[in-house]
Amino acid sequence: MDPNAVLAEQFQRSRAHLRAVAVRILGSPEDAEDALQEVWLRASRVDVSAVENLPGWLTTVTSRVCLDMLRARRRRPETPTDPVLLAPLVTDGVPDPADAVAQAGRVSEALLVVLDRLGPAERVAFMLHDLFAVPFDDIAELLDRSPDAAKKLASRARRQVHGTATVPAAELDRHRTVVEAFLAATRAGDLDALLRVLAPDVVRRVDRVAMRGQPAQEARGARGVATETVLSAGMARHAWPALVDGRIGVVVAPHGRLRFALRLVIDGDRVAGIDVIGEPDRLRRLVLAVVEPVTSLRPVASES
Repeated sequence: MDPNAVLAEQFQRSRAHLRAVAVRILGSPEDAEDALQEVWLRASRVDVSAVENLPGWLTTVTSRVCLDMLRARRRRPETPTDPVLLAPLVTDGVPDPADAVAQAGRVSEALLVVLDRLGPAERVAFMLHDLFAVPFDDIAELLDRSPDAAKKLASRARRQVHGTATVPAAELDRHRTVVEAFLAATRAGDLDALLRVLAPDVVRRVDRVAMRGQPAQEARGARGVATETVLSAGMARHAWPALVDGRIGVVVAPHGRLRFALRLVIDGDRVAGIDVIGEPDRLRRLVLAVVEPVTSLRPVASES
């Protein structure tokens, strides 16, 4: 059979898998489609008649394309954003319930935020090994590193993704429950539910970037904070619990791009303090991690 026809057939049969690899590594369906186009272009220029494992080879090509795209992102200079041009915390309307359904089964936006803080090689090694169980020998060849170096990259990335909590596990779980109740009430615009989860003397501080360039704002008392918070229902659909400096907090990350982080003070079963951070320098200094294994990441029994 014509090698080109074999390649075309295998590419189509493997497309769903290759797209899954690209989406998980790049974090964007749109970027994943661009990657697959580049994969086909590269693959179609190669004589594949001697390739013994064509699906595996296509996975390697896809991973290499994704790695190149991640490196290009790093080289691209960042343009500082005028705080006045940032979308406000306040948005009109209540989020569409269908939007929440669409989020089910996706990699969380909180995970994408953390992945974006990894180096390209760390990210590729971690995702290929922990999600797709690609052997480190293959990852090493892809990254032009030794297998031990590839293993260290994945291990370092894993530690950063999952982070280190600064509170005991039982307390972390209790705080997570409080934060999820806070987010659920915010998304629903439920003032009464917010009053139940906020401490009577809660303090909410919002920096000038989160205030769209206006002076930083401080609100005190459950009623005032709840009233301001219900206005954030639209943005709250992009809010996820996360470890923020080792404690349960929240990241607000539309499409995986970090816009705001909330450092929270939990007192018992109430939120006693909210610090809304939008200033880029402050965001960069935060240590962020996911708070639990993401369902789309399969734990791997061994590192060999």
